[in-house]
Amino acid sequence: MKSNKQINMNYAKLRMKVFVRMLSLILLALIAVDVLYSLVRGRLGEAGVRLLQYVFGYEYDHALSIYESVLRDHWEIIMLIAISAFFLIFFYFSLSWFTKYFNEVNAGIDALITDEADIKLSPEMSSMEHKLVFVKQTLQKRELEVQLAEQNKRDLVMYLAHDIKTPLTSVIGYLSLLHEAPDMPKEQKENYTKITLEKAYHLERLINDFFEVERYNQQTIQLKKQNVDLSYMLIQMPDEFYPSLTPAGKRMIVNVEDTITVYGDSEKLARVFNNILKNAIAYSDDNSTIEVSAKVQKDMAAVTCTNTGTTIPLDKQNQIFDKFYRLNDARSTNTGGAGLGLAIAKEIVTLHEGQIDMQSENGKTVFSVKLPLISQGGHHG
Repeated sequence: MKSNKQINMNYAKLRMKVFVRMLSLILLALIAVDVLYSLVRGRLGEAGVRLLQYVFGYEYDHALSIYESVLRDHWEIIMLIAISAFFLIFFYFSLSWFTKYFNEVNAGIDALITDEADIKLSPEMSSMEHKLVFVKQTLQKRELEVQLAEQNKRDLVMYLAHDIKTPLTSVIGYLSLLHEAPDMPKEQKENYTKITLEKAYHLERLINDFFEVERYNQQTIQLKKQNVDLSYMLIQMPDEFYPSLTPAGKRMIVNVEDTITVYGDSEKLARVFNNILKNAIAYSDDNSTIEVSAKVQKDMAAVTCTNTGTTIPLDKQNQIFDKFYRLNDARSTNTGGAGLGLAIAKEIVTLHEGQIDMQSENGKTVFSVKLPLISQGGHHG
């Protein structure tokens, strides 16, 4: 509301200045006519009488009578013509004042297009200046976002191309060994087969990342809402992630209040916590514990996921939820994905009118998710 009021005040200044200028033009025209009238009654009158005497040979009194008679009979018309003439003359010269604004706006648009010069208008045009500056800043921000997104996509393709080449080379290498040595000892053959299978699974995950990127770019997330028992969903998480936790000696503890119910899309919310926990597992220390808790805070369900391991630098914490963003060391791990998991989680939480954030310090990283609870009278909102 303040900004709208300020804009109206600025336009009011412009209207007042235009009004004063037009009033000045009228006053100048009246003053000019008054001066003309004085001249007509004075020196110009004498010159007119003498002209009549010279041209027609009239006596002075006769010539003066004719001169005054003509003025009396046509004075209204003479005054109207004089006022109009002076007004048009003054208005013509004042057009440069009006065109100055158009030139300023035109220069501002040129600066907007070329993105080279600052936009500066007259004080009474400050509202227009603010709008043009806002549009310029918005366009610059969007251009930067597009450039950043394109750079992230190029980096993603480069990373994935590198990551795909590594397991593919291993798969080909081990299969070649198996093919060239049919009499290989059974134990060694089983070991090579196991390694080849692991590399093939890794290759499959990387290929799925490409499809994930395409799906994310081409469609928006649609929610199918219903009552969701958030407590029950979280309790199941340790079993689902058991195969990922066990090899590194990690474990997951879930501590939730009974029957925390939200109104949302159960499949999408499960994806949120899956993505968060995958990230926690990827960046937690071996033999460490990942803690998941959920409780009611006012009218929100508050879920936290805490892991100990790599501290995410402060300058990267603000980017952790950006599309295609991955920590540098993610490329060297089997868990490094397309950098979409947390971005998708944020979008889903936002669509549920919730909040998601992350804090990382002293080797501890905490993801927090808040979702609106179901009201007692029915669905939230």
